[in-house]
Amino acid sequence: MSNPLVEELKWRGMVHDMMPGTEEQLSKEVTTGYVGFDPTADSLHIGNLVPVMLLVHLQRAGHKPVALVGGATGMVGDPSGKSAERPMLDLDKLNHNLNSQKKQLQKFLNFDCGENSAEIVNNYDWFKDISFLDFIRDTGKHITVNYMMSKDSVKNRLETGMSFTEFTYQLVQGYDFYHLYNEKNCRLQMGGSDQWGNIVTGTELIRRKVQGEAFALTAPLIKKADGSKFGKSEGGNVWLDAEKTSPYKFYQYWLNTSDEDASNFIRIFTLLSKEEIEALEKEHNEAPHLRVLQKALAEDITVRVHSKEDLDTAIKASNLLFGKSTTEDLESIDENTLLAVFEGVPQVDITASELAEAEGYIDLLSTTTKEVIFKSKGEVRRMLQGGGVSINKAKIEDMNAKPEIKLLQDKYFLVQKGKKNYYLITVQ
Repeated sequence: MSNPLVEELKWRGMVHDMMPGTEEQLSKEVTTGYVGFDPTADSLHIGNLVPVMLLVHLQRAGHKPVALVGGATGMVGDPSGKSAERPMLDLDKLNHNLNSQKKQLQKFLNFDCGENSAEIVNNYDWFKDISFLDFIRDTGKHITVNYMMSKDSVKNRLETGMSFTEFTYQLVQGYDFYHLYNEKNCRLQMGGSDQWGNIVTGTELIRRKVQGEAFALTAPLIKKADGSKFGKSEGGNVWLDAEKTSPYKFYQYWLNTSDEDASNFIRIFTLLSKEEIEALEKEHNEAPHLRVLQKALAEDITVRVHSKEDLDTAIKASNLLFGKSTTEDLESIDENTLLAVFEGVPQVDITASELAEAEGYIDLLSTTTKEVIFKSKGEVRRMLQGGGVSINKAKIEDMNAKPEIKLLQDKYFLVQKGKKNYYLITVQ
């Protein structure tokens, strides 16, 4: 039996494994399904968006999504896909991370739509009252060591070593599914393909403890066409938190994807329809240099993770380097975006008195800026005479005038030499 939700996920390339009977369950009734998020950081990153989108599609299909934040499992640490044990987090740090992640999850799901309103639950709420003896007696006896040892997350770590704490992780996660099955009639758990073993431990626990039936569906782990790791940039993870990854850098990450990746990512990370995506691909193939696909992907996902205002700022900031822009555009962006845009350009520090005492633009652009921009006054003069120098996107018309510069954010100004050479000056 085919199901509209599963068909939707399949054409988007979001189904890796699915337990038999899942489609029948989804076709039979409004089904509660959940995804777990461990609070290893105080922000989700773009890799987490895959399971988030599974919940989004579940809700759009009329089912009830539950996002589980792992206050308890975060204390244990999931060994799946890890070559070494995760560092332990204290309770204060865990709670800080949990609260930050909750705010981000609330952007994607509808929490006020009746029967299929989304919920966020914290597994610490039920684990905090369970004693170790109660757990091993009432839950541990239902899952054999042989069964637990057969899981890839365990087998892959046997050579390097695995603590008993990590070994029990799949049992703790399995109990989450059992608890939600009992308390919220949750019949489905979803996640990345590396979670398959942990998820089916939950379905097995439900079967053995209460003779119940539950289901599993996982999405493939995202890989880039060139083999490099998805979700990483030169600065590390691409985070959903604007303080960790600026909206400009976030936008640029998607804008700079390859054609093959963009075709894949636009299916997974946007809610554009199949017809809309195929029309964009056709348009892109006719003029690949316009990067229609990348722009549509970057714009859609930046608005949903951040805001339309952040997208407009990111586009404006992108044009500072790569397109036509004005002094007003430059003055309108915030300090974090300014620094993100010009992160890779040469930077010079000068004092406020050096700026004030500069006799003219020739003096300012050679001596005062430590000869970083121009090596001699003669070079400055030639470039100025040819109209090849701008400050804050305004061309210098009178090279002999006393420099009067409106500082960006009260401490920066931008020098442009020719068409492509930029220098950011910090006035201290």
